[in-house]
Amino acid sequence: MSSGKLSKIENGRTLPTVTDVELILTALGVSEDAKAAFLAQARAAVTEVTAWRVLRRMGSWKHQQAIKAIEAQTTVLRIFQGQLIPGLLQTPEYMSAVFSLLPGQSVESRAKTVAARIERQAILYEPTGSFHFLICEHVLRWLICDQLVMATQLDRLISLSRLPNVAIGVLPLIRRMPDFPMTCFSLYDDRLVIVETFHSEVTTRDPKDIGTYVRTFDQFASVAVYGDEMRSLTEKIRDQFLP
Repeated sequence: MSSGKLSKIENGRTLPTVTDVELILTALGVSEDAKAAFLAQARAAVTEVTAWRVLRRMGSWKHQQAIKAIEAQTTVLRIFQGQLIPGLLQTPEYMSAVFSLLPGQSVESRAKTVAARIERQAILYEPTGSFHFLICEHVLRWLICDQLVMATQLDRLISLSRLPNVAIGVLPLIRRMPDFPMTCFSLYDDRLVIVETFHSEVTTRDPKDIGTYVRTFDQFASVAVYGDEMRSLTEKIRDQFLP
């Protein structure tokens, strides 16, 4: 967080988001009781919506750094993706293809954003957290990059699925689903949900909303394939990208 942003918050020129409040309080090391009191006030507007154009104007790499800070405070991270490969599992080449789709993004900005996302991935190798990813099968087939890049990306998924603290489930197209993949979302423990739409990022700490996303995640997890079955399916899709 920049000193300019902190100054605006301190002087009342801008309202902090709930995420801003938590990051500041954690950095200051305040007691849990004090943090709870401040967060209760911040929840007056429980659901926050931030347009992607605003985040891009601030710098997409800064947003990656903010997400990294939230992930560092998370013990159990659950991610549902019906749009693209989750950022923590992406190869640099796939990342570059993703960020090249953003309008008005300079080459320098894209490189800094890719570097910031790669830095986030180090958390996968730390023993303190666990990670559960759910990915719709059509995501494994959705070509936003060259076929060879996609094949390499699927190899990466297969490799990461063997990490002891990482569970990767794929939702096969041939199985009956409990719901529609209306949007993708990330669950940070049971305290925070971040939802991505075409135009914005939505953050909520409302326990009822969080409960909805937990139930939705669990429903999809019940029909996903894992382990050798997941790897076999992913390998078959990967091979279709290789002449």
